[in-house]
Order: sequence, then structure tokens, then C-alpha cells
Amino acid sequence: MSQNKQAGNRQPRLIECVRKTYITPHFVRVTFTGDDLRDFPSDRNGAGIKVFFPNPQTGTLELPHWEGEKIIWPEHKPASRAYTIRYYRPESNELDIDFVVHGTEPPGSGWVVRCQPGDQLGLVGPGQHPVLAPADRYILAGDLTALPAMSAVLEMLPEVAQGQAFIEIDHPEDQHSLTHPPGIDVQWLIRDPAQAPCPLIAAVQSVEIPQGLSVSAFIAGENRSVIACRKFMVETYQLTKKSMYAVPYWRRGKSEEKYHDERHEIMDEAY
Repeated sequence: MSQNKQAGNRQPRLIECVRKTYITPHFVRVTFTGDDLRDFPSDRNGAGIKVFFPNPQTGTLELPHWEGEKIIWPEHKPASRAYTIRYYRPESNELDIDFVVHGTEPPGSGWVVRCQPGDQLGLVGPGQHPVLAPADRYILAGDLTALPAMSAVLEMLPEVAQGQAFIEIDHPEDQHSLTHPPGIDVQWLIRDPAQAPCPLIAAVQSVEIPQGLSVSAFIAGENRSVIACRKFMVETYQLTKKSMYAVPYWRRGKSEEKYHDERHEIMDEAY
């Protein structure tokens, strides 16, 4: 039995690129495989994962490992970023991860732009899984970074589900077809940096749900939008963590490393 099977989700798995597909100019799906994926759970589409990229200085990929309760980092520490499982297909042992492309700088976007079949990354997870509580109405809101998780949530909703899904994007050409129940109205919102408030916030605040109907919500993406939308949903529909997944993925002007602690403080706040 491999170390990964013995240590569960904690030991990094080595995964290898099979192919790369541009869904839109700024949204790319990379399909991976590898022996370390053989025991990967098949029911966690939409769950969070941590991805390890080659060290930015050396360009080599060296993964950490656990010894008991202690993590041992290699000399050339890999860069890490949070992503989402889009699909895992056990019959072909293939894992899809969707990436937002926003330039050629490493680690994430730069790696995706340059990657070729055979290139390798590390993976830890899966982690948190955004399954929405049953409700009369569903509200989903996020930007392109939230779309992998949001798409998985839409696909898991019951066929009779009713509600609205708002997706904020910077470029009109990033609109593409999604699978969702017919009763979910999907709206693409084009962000204008001069707009205030952000279109995602305004869209969520414009929703009117008849009194007496239960509500369940998915909110994810940029820090400011998530906090504002979460506040509105709590105050308007009295949602709690049992009825709303509200997680900021990034903050404009901050790297993931600099935003990490603040992000987790926001996630841990009671509501």
C-alpha cells in the first residue's frame, strides 16, 4: 500500500497532465492522471484542494511529506494555491481542474499557460465540499474563480430547483454554457472597474424572494463581494452557515500568501 493510501488526504499526491483545454480565453481545464489518484474519492466534485507547483526559483517540483504529526518540507519548497475539483472519473482515473488564466507569471496561471502533457504537480485533498441545503429558492453568486465550485453545485441541485445564479466576469468572451436545472436563471455580469458597487453585489441585492420561502445560498469569489453578499443574505433572509456557503477565495491587490490569514478569519466568523 502506498504512503498516500496509508496517510489519507494529508500526503501529497503526484499528478501528471494529460491534456489542456481552453474552455474560454481565460478559463482553462487541465486533465490529470497518476497512480496516486487510484483511491481518489469519486463523489467530491466541487470540493477544495491544495495544489503544489514547481519552486519558482528552481523550476523543480519537490513535495512535502508527513512524518507522524509533522510536515517535512523539501529544500526547494513548492508554491501552493487553492483550487477546486471539477470532475474525477474513476473509470479512466482522470481528474479535471479548472484554472483562471490572468497572465504568465507563476505559480498558477503561468504554469497553466506553459504546461504540456507529462508535466507534474502535487495535490492535497479533497477538503471542504459546498453542498447546499435543500430550499425553496437557491441563490448562487461568484466570479470566474468561483465557477468550478459553482458549476459543481449547479449540477448537484435537484432538477426542480428554482433560483438565480450570478457570475461576474471581466471579459464577455468568458461566458460559456453551464449545466443547471431549468428553474435556475443564470446571468453573466460584466465587471466594469469604475462601477460601484460591484455588479455581483448589486445583482444579489436585487433578488426578491416571496416571504415564507426557504433560501439556500452559495457565495464565493473576491473578498469585498463575498463579505457584502454574505451580509445581505444574513440580514435579509437570516441565513446561517447551515444554509449558506460563503467563502472568499482572493482579495484584489493581495497575493494568496498575504491574504491567507485574513481569509481564514473571515471564514471563521460566526453568522
